[in-house]
Amino acid sequence: MSSAPQTEVKIAVEGLAFGYGSTPIQHDVSFTVPAGSIFAIMGGSGCGKSTLLKALIGLLRPSAGTMRVRGEDYWAVSDARREQIGRRCGVLFQSGALWSSMSIADNVALPLRMFTTLSAPEIDRLVRLKLDLVGLTAPGEMMPSDLSGGMRKRVGLARAMALDPDILFLDEPSAGLDPIGARRLDDLILDLRDGFGSTIVMVSHELPSLFAICDSGIFLSADTNTAIAIGAPRDLRDQCADPTVHAFMNRETPKSESAPGNGGPK
Repeated sequence: MSSAPQTEVKIAVEGLAFGYGSTPIQHDVSFTVPAGSIFAIMGGSGCGKSTLLKALIGLLRPSAGTMRVRGEDYWAVSDARREQIGRRCGVLFQSGALWSSMSIADNVALPLRMFTTLSAPEIDRLVRLKLDLVGLTAPGEMMPSDLSGGMRKRVGLARAMALDPDILFLDEPSAGLDPIGARRLDDLILDLRDGFGSTIVMVSHELPSLFAICDSGIFLSADTNTAIAIGAPRDLRDQCADPTVHAFMNRETPKSESAPGNGGPK
């Protein structure tokens, strides 16, 4: 009898520790991200979600542990190889991180101009395609200051996809958006996963988005400085026994904070 096919693992993290200088942020963090899934990095403020993302995209070298991307030990390879791996990943930063002095089209074209030998007409065509993909058909000559927050996030996503990456990293993609804008962005992220097979890792504390689109995730604790739960956000909401995780996922005040004598309501 043949065995069931194995799901490809895009990212495998084992025993990761990271921080800033002598200040540790998290330790012993381990998880895997299957291909074609949406994986969430969750936790309260100050737990190290965005710091973990920095390690995953190569902006912060971990102090311990391994991180394999498509089977390669990211921090063990040469700088040149690490750059090549990075080009197959796209990043949407929390603010969109658009260059304010550059038009929408030029922002999206930047990676293509830096890392390809495509001609100007070919780049222009790809820019239009990427903007169309995220639902933006406005003239590319518009400036970031002309756009709403949701539109800036979409331009940032179009730029993250400029080099056709198979892994996308999203830092708080719904932050600052109204409910309708957040829902539209959630739908776009699902379209990227379902239509293009993208593997997506997103930092978020927006519970509606986590429940709506994420297949699995890891929950980081600022108290223990490590991961205290792994699983689908909906399962963590309904089944996790850890009081910190349960309170966060259900928007409840932890009992330790609300009990008399602990700073909570008397």
